[in-house]
This record gives sequence, C-alpha cells and structure tokens, in this order.
Amino acid sequence: MEDRTPLTMKDIARELGISVATVSRALKDSPRISAERRAAIQQYAREHNFTPNVIAESLRHSRVQPIKVIGVIIPEFTHFYFSSILSGIEDEASAHGYRIIVAQSNEQYEKEVKICQWFYENKVCGVIVSQAKDTQKYDHFQRLIDADVPLVFYDRICTGVNASRVVVDDYMGAYNAVSHLIETGCNRIAFYGSSMTLEISKNRYNGYKDALLKHGIQPDPELMRFCDNRTDAETITPEILQSSTPPQRLFCRQRRYGNRYPLYRQAHGVQSTGRHLHLRFHQRTACRCL
Repeated sequence: MEDRTPLTMKDIARELGISVATVSRALKDSPRISAERRAAIQQYAREHNFTPNVIAESLRHSRVQPIKVIGVIIPEFTHFYFSSILSGIEDEASAHGYRIIVAQSNEQYEKEVKICQWFYENKVCGVIVSQAKDTQKYDHFQRLIDADVPLVFYDRICTGVNASRVVVDDYMGAYNAVSHLIETGCNRIAFYGSSMTLEISKNRYNGYKDALLKHGIQPDPELMRFCDNRTDAETITPEILQSSTPPQRLFCRQRRYGNRYPLYRQAHGVQSTGRHLHLRFHQRTACRCL
C-alpha cells in the first residue's frame, strides 16, 4: 500500500541536507535565506505536496501569542437563526485571520460544560456562546474568565457573569409591538413565551406586561402561555382561542428551525391550529413576533 504519511519539514531537511530551521525560514520566505536556496526549498515542498501543520505551528508559539482559533457554542445547528449567526461569525473571524471551532450544546447544560472545558484544553483564544435553555449555573463560564479566556454572549445572555454581550433590546421590542397592538384597538393580547430561565424570555415578558400596564390594561394570567415549539403551541392554542373571551391578538416569537423545513415554532403552530378551527387570520398576520 502506498505510504500516505504527510511530508514534514524534517523530511525536507533530511532530503536536502539542511537544517529544519533553514527549511522553516525558507517556507516563510525569510530574507535570512538566499533567494536561490529559498526557491529550491519551496519548489521541493510544492512538488511533494507539503502542507504546513498550522495547529502545531500555533501550539509552538502559544506561549508568546494565543492561537487564532475562536470557540463558538450554539444551542442547535438546525435552527435557522443560530446558523445565520454562525455564518456571520465565521465571515468576520476569517476576515481578521481567525478560524473557528463550532460545538452544539443541544440545549443541554451538561454538554455545554464539557464543551467549555474542551475549548479551554484546546487553548482557544476566546469563546462566543448562546447558552442552553436549561443552564442555570454558570461556573463553567466563570472558569473561562478566571483563566483569561475572553467570553462573549450573544442572543441568550448570562447576567451572573461579567462578560461582553451582543443582544437586541428584547424588552423594548416586546413593549413597542404590544403598544402598537393596543393603539390599533386591541386590549386582549395573548402572550406565548419561552422558558423563564432565559433572560431573553424574561425581557420579552416584562416588555409585554409593562406595555399593558402603561395603557391601563391589567395583565390577565389566562392569556399567558409558556411553550417553545410548534407541538406545544398547537396543544395550547385551541383552549385559548375557544374560550368565552378569546384574545384579539397573539404575541409570540417566530423563528425558522432549518432551511429544509421552513416551519415556524410558536407562530406556525398558532396559525395552523387557527385554520383547523376555521378561524381567519388577517393577511398581515395576527401574530406579532420578535
């Protein structure tokens, strides 16, 4: 069988009768090596398909400068929103000479902890994370900070850790959306929210509630439901729509969970249930979403 062992700088040095340091300098086009010798070494490397070991090179210099690799944690790959965020991170990192390592927590705290430890052991120069839904302890994030690993939260933030955050104003988004519905004549607005362990969910709920109170409307617990997928929405919605005093509008979040399956979690569940019950939705949609 043909030997497919990758060619190393040691191999090149041995074949050409020179030192490894000379090979390294030549491949980096160092002026300390004559132009003629540089050309000969580089040609030999090309002819024998030599590829430098970038990770090994980074590790050799890791005590002087951090490895230019960023660890990214996303809750789920199939979620259109998170895959879009990942695309942006990769583009920006690449433009500045960084590579990324991506891991999926699957919305599991235990897996998130293991990923953080793995990133630390692999000496990433920073971590970008959107925390899992059931994460309520933050020691694994604090350990990264204590080890001087830069940490940035996006979308789902952690208030228990002093770290940078990239978020939208979910409170004002919810407040403005609900205020708009009230100003168009609606006073019974249902709220569909995610787990209240997430700051993003708390902010949306508070925006919804404060908008009602600002306009003199007392929040009705019967109009508040907590679910995070289409199945739950389809189970909950018939009850709320067929009540004696149904809501005039529904405030819920709308996100795709995969390009291949363009379904909406809460909003699509609400709309499909409404159609099953022979209810009509306004063409511009009765669901106001973030």
